[in-house]
Amino acid sequence: MRLDKFDLNLLVALDVLIEERNVTRAAQRLNVTQSAMSASLKRLREALGDPILVQHGKAMMPTPYALTLAREVSEAIASLRRLIQPSGGFDPATTTRLFRIAASDYIATVLLAPLLKVLEQQAPGLRLDISLPTDGTSAQLAKGDFDLVLSPEDFIEPDHPADLLFEELHVVVGCESNPLLASPLTAEAFASAGHVAVRIDGRNTYIDNELNRLGLTRRVEVQAPSFIQAPWLLPGTRRIALMHERLAKLMAPALGLRIAGLPFEVPVMREMMQFHSARRADEGLSWLRETLRNLART
Repeated sequence: MRLDKFDLNLLVALDVLIEERNVTRAAQRLNVTQSAMSASLKRLREALGDPILVQHGKAMMPTPYALTLAREVSEAIASLRRLIQPSGGFDPATTTRLFRIAASDYIATVLLAPLLKVLEQQAPGLRLDISLPTDGTSAQLAKGDFDLVLSPEDFIEPDHPADLLFEELHVVVGCESNPLLASPLTAEAFASAGHVAVRIDGRNTYIDNELNRLGLTRRVEVQAPSFIQAPWLLPGTRRIALMHERLAKLMAPALGLRIAGLPFEVPVMREMMQFHSARRADEGLSWLRETLRNLART
């Protein structure tokens, strides 16, 4: 089929249909009626000569051909979105642009909160939409749903560029009155102590993966669903937690916590900024990345 005979809006419908595998949900995402989405699916089938979605029991499954198209379609949509953005350069002082960022609550606390103070002075109209990372974040980045993903290097998508934002140490944190931290912490004391650990949506964190590589286990007595909650669970107890050093230094004075070094070697965590490969020349995104880099240095 000739490109000038193909409705490019059907690519958006194709992308959502393959992801949702359901005509009703796809229609809801694109804010169209179910009949309109069914009509789009029919046109896609006719144009591409493939069923695209086939019934399997009560569910619909993408055909092998649809699955081969999925990645290319997502990347094409991201490139087209970049192409049709208004031109004329990026001026932080006058922009009203919305940037969508995937970042943990730890990054939101130690870096994005200070960023808001900078934006107040330099880019007062710039807006941020911050979401917690999930298992689907990489796929959303590939589709152009996120402008930036801020994540440890171990979790970034290998097919898109990423810049080093900063390097982070991990430390042990506990209540100031915790006798375990009155003297240098040993590996034996670390293993025998009760721990507050963080587990987000059932996924390991960077420090969990590093402990597994070292063959170290800890006695987890309390499991928190976010990094920012962990320090609040330590005052008045003998429990300890492994925390990012930046977050620990921020929270310790307010909560009466003591910070100690790890009794074993753990590699520094490399926190990265990842963006879609089609956005390399995006002036606004380049400005935001450089602003974040400057904040991380301080």
